[in-house]
This record gives sequence, structure tokens and C-alpha cells, in this order.
Amino acid sequence: MLRNKEFRQFAILFSFMAAITVILGFAINTAAGILAASSSIAFGTAFFAFTRARYKSLALISAQIDLVLHNADHLYIGESDEGELSILHSEIAKMTLRIREQNEALKKEKIHLADSLADIAHQLKTPLTSVNLIVSLLADSPEGIQKKALLREMEELLERMDWLITTLLKLSRFDAGIVEFKRDQTEVNSLIQCALRPFLIQMDLHNMDLQIEVPEGLFIEGDQNWLSEALQNILKNCIESTGGMGRLQIICTDTPLFTGITIHDNGTGFKKEDLPCLFDRFYRGKKADTSGYGIGLSLCKRIITGHGGTITAKNHPEGGAVFTIRFPK
Repeated sequence: MLRNKEFRQFAILFSFMAAITVILGFAINTAAGILAASSSIAFGTAFFAFTRARYKSLALISAQIDLVLHNADHLYIGESDEGELSILHSEIAKMTLRIREQNEALKKEKIHLADSLADIAHQLKTPLTSVNLIVSLLADSPEGIQKKALLREMEELLERMDWLITTLLKLSRFDAGIVEFKRDQTEVNSLIQCALRPFLIQMDLHNMDLQIEVPEGLFIEGDQNWLSEALQNILKNCIESTGGMGRLQIICTDTPLFTGITIHDNGTGFKKEDLPCLFDRFYRGKKADTSGYGIGLSLCKRIITGHGGTITAKNHPEGGAVFTIRFPK
């Protein structure tokens, strides 16, 4: 306590005033002097004991705060009945709770980052290994059809890697919170045609049956480029699932509450255990022949929810997968 400048000043002032009071008391008479001395001693002792107790409480709180600064997992600051200390206790309790939550969030982010980096490295390693193998084969200077086939395969692998890196960069922009969507009136039919354009040749080569039902003059508010990206990831998933001679239905609905887009294919659908995790990043499903990266549907959900919409996926009773997108009005 004596290290406190204010306490030392008060102790000196109190001692000076008590000495004067005692001297004046004895100057009056002996009884008054004894009373003044007894009162000064009693008051000084009570004040000293009270102040010492407060300093012990403050020291305990200080020690507990020091534990917080050193990332203590378990922390308890005892309740205090005093007004000022009670307020201080309450504020420190809030602070420690907030720090704990932030520490837990940081730990989860570190784990998520490490897992994500491991997944990215794994996803890139496979095509890179294939490209290196093809380069080695090309070094032997094969001729004719074999050389063209190897170059075509390497081009496809490089395209897949480019798509993977581009999509990961887009997801990182969402994680950083720097994506801003335009709020334009977008015609749904135009949006669907834009999303389908990259797949038309592939669908034609595989004789896929395409059915589109869109009410005339149907609009939604959003960024057409990003929404087209979201739909393309769903369409890509559906087309890969159906294979040759598949069927793809795109049905749009307009209700007083929402504008809906339903995409249904006649492919293999989803395994029951995959449904809760379809939109999780890097989740590739339980199928042994799954060749995707597990990020397309994750990006799709980020885009849809960023526009205030919802997206769900399930198996159709007649077979195949059904993706349902809804944009509230």
C-alpha cells in the first residue's frame, strides 16, 4: 500500500491531523486527550484494515488479468460485495469472456487455415504430378496421335488447375469480406442462358435433353455475373452427374414471397450421408469416383446467400438431384 503515492500522502496528512487533535485534547484535559488519541487510533486502524482488504482484492484481480494475458484456460474472479469493485469485477468478467471467445475463434481459424492449405496442396498435387508425367513422356518425342493426345490431356489438366486457383481466389475474397454485389434488375431467362452458354457444346455432344421453363418478364435483383457463376457451378455438377444421354430441367417459379429456380437432373443423385455436407468447402462426397475439388458448390452457396437467397439440395423421388434456389422479394 505504501507504494501508492496517494495513500502515502493521506497517511502523512492523517498522522499530522491526529497529532494536532491529540495535542489539543490533552491541552484541554487528560480525558479529552485520551479520547482524541483513542479515536485517532481506532479510525486509523479501521481505515488501514479496510484499505488493506481492498488492495488484496485489487491484487487478486490483477493476478487474474495477468493469467488472461498468458492465455489461461481457466479463470475465475471472485464476486465482490463492494460497489466499485463489483463494477470492476463485472467489466473484467465481460472482458475475459470476450478474450476467451476471440482466442477460441483464432484457434479455429488457425486449424481451418492449416486444413485449407493442406487441402489446396493435395488438390494441386494430383494434376501437377500428371503434368510432370506427361512432360516426361513428351521428352521422349512421341509422334503423331500420341503426342497430340498427351498435349490435349496436359491442356485439360492446366485448365482444371486454373479453375481451381481462380475459384479459391474468389472464395478468399468472400472470406476477406471485400466482395460487393451489384443490385441490378436481372432477367431470369437471360441469367439462365448466360449460365448455360459454356456447357452447350458439351451437352450437345452428349445428347442431353434440356428443358427450361421460365415465366415471361421474371426478374430478380442481383449481380448477373456472380449469379451466373453460381448457376454454372450447379449446372457443372448436374452435367457431370448425368453423363451421356442425360436430362436437365430448369424450372422457375414466381410467388408473392420469393422467386425460385429449381434445377433437376436424372443422374445418380447424392448419398444420404453427403447431403448435410454438400456445400462445405473441400467436401467431395463418399463416392470413390468423385473427381471434383469440393469448392464449386461452396462458392455457389456464398454467392446465393450473399444475395439474401437460400439454396438447398436433395434427391428427387424419381431419381437424380434437385437444387432449389429461392430469392425473397
